[in-house]
Amino acid sequence: MRRLMAVCALAVAASIDRLPATSRVTFTDVTGSSGVTFRHAASKTSVKFLPETMGGGVAIFDADGDGRLDLFFTNGAAVNPNTSSARPPDKRDPRFWNRLYRNAGGWTFEDVTARSGLAGTRYDFGAAVADYDNDGDTDLLVTGLGGTTLYRNDGSGVFTDVTQAARAVVPGWSSSAAFVDYDHDGRLDLFVGRYLEWTWDTNPVCLSADGTGRAYCHPRHFAPIASVLLHNNGDGTFTDASTSSGIAAHAGKALGVAIHDYDRDGAIDLFVANDSMQQFLFRNMGRGTFREAALEAGAAYDDDGRSFAGMGVDLEDYDNDGWPDAIVTTLSLERYALYRGMGQGRFEYVSHAAGVGRATLQSSGWGTKFVDFDNDGYRDVFVAQGHVLDTVSRARQGFEYLQPPLMLRNERGAFADVSASLGPAFARPAAGRGAAFADLDDDGDMDIVISNLDAEPTLLRNDGGNVNHWLSVSLRGTRSNRPGIGAIVTVVDEQGRARSGVCSTASSYQSASDRRVAFGLGDAKIARRVEVRWPSGTVQEFKDVPVDRILEIVEPAGDGRE
Repeated sequence: MRRLMAVCALAVAASIDRLPATSRVTFTDVTGSSGVTFRHAASKTSVKFLPETMGGGVAIFDADGDGRLDLFFTNGAAVNPNTSSARPPDKRDPRFWNRLYRNAGGWTFEDVTARSGLAGTRYDFGAAVADYDNDGDTDLLVTGLGGTTLYRNDGSGVFTDVTQAARAVVPGWSSSAAFVDYDHDGRLDLFVGRYLEWTWDTNPVCLSADGTGRAYCHPRHFAPIASVLLHNNGDGTFTDASTSSGIAAHAGKALGVAIHDYDRDGAIDLFVANDSMQQFLFRNMGRGTFREAALEAGAAYDDDGRSFAGMGVDLEDYDNDGWPDAIVTTLSLERYALYRGMGQGRFEYVSHAAGVGRATLQSSGWGTKFVDFDNDGYRDVFVAQGHVLDTVSRARQGFEYLQPPLMLRNERGAFADVSASLGPAFARPAAGRGAAFADLDDDGDMDIVISNLDAEPTLLRNDGGNVNHWLSVSLRGTRSNRPGIGAIVTVVDEQGRARSGVCSTASSYQSASDRRVAFGLGDAKIARRVEVRWPSGTVQEFKDVPVDRILEIVEPAGDGRE
């Protein structure tokens, strides 16, 4: 039997004659009044250890099952010039703890780190979230230097480190990660991106451009390393499937990962942003194997065949043609890479043609997402920005270390920088790194949380994005994994306009976003059809769905099409 529940219906006044969306939308920085007092601590030293530049991530998820989305931030640890493998970073001081903030409602948050068990033990970077054991609550993976930590949620927001018991140990420098059911067995597996072959003992001496002092070394000084794929056995443990799947055959410098079925063959694929080398596109071949296909797909390099510093990534359909597209953020002078999905497993590099190249020439980007901030029905591009080198302004005139965030508005497939119209928060420079996205107050528009290097985060409340109509879809799997990760949702409005999206918490840079699939619908007053293609192969379809609400759709337990 078809089950569809509207769990939050919000009436939104809408006139037929709408002003341009950017004249109605602002983002308000509510950090100061939110109760979030976290400050990222990179623990910078005169030695210039490379990890000091990379920052942390942020995860948005319901940690305690109360229906409100909470915030988790990763943090560094105490480092000094004598730090080594024998004398690792020290995280015991509370200023270096990872932090969990419980959402108390009304844009206020309460620090519940001590109770949660999430303070951490390492110099940490990234976070990935999903219900890996299908027990109804959201679990957490934290990546960092020297290993990963898998935390099992007991349902009340108290977490237990089960890394060893679950056989989820991933050595080395791990960065972004993604929960994904790559073999469609109903259990969430785990992809962990690893950055470099690097240790505290092998950090070489690199000099600044003017030769006057020490500088952070370029990634070219370090060897690449293969990422790791862990297969979920269904009994609370994982098996390393990196070699058998083909993932281990490709050494990279992974910083970002996003999932989607880019070739629409029914199997979820992985796009990996690599720093200063070709990008990876792991095509899911079925039977538990992947083939690296970025070069043949046209997504390995820019249009001149050059590699670039891939940092953050998202994989989603920005032009509403049904084919996922990709955005990869880069460092200054490289231009952010926009790849348009052309169908048949092919991408076209369109940064210049779409206006992204011109807008990002001097920018350095990290966390990113295709996000429809004004709900006009076209996904825009947000980027958290900041240069990697704190000395860049001395080395290159006109380039700044601290940079404001960027919003590129999608104007029917071409992008324009509208940051200046979105309020003072988009003029405030920072060393932006991780970024996560969710409708934190359930009012119908997307809010943004940015993790800034060696500074306080930025909580951006979207004010006015719900002037247009919207629909948010929350999934619960039965035959598929319980969170519905990997499901493809399509919404068709009364004018026949189709928009699709993937259920995922991964993308951006070392961060995790809300798993609900959000759609801006512009002036559409009803969704004529909502279709869900579950990882199990089940297809559900609903007719004449009211808009301006959050819908929960539960997968039927039986086989076939509902």
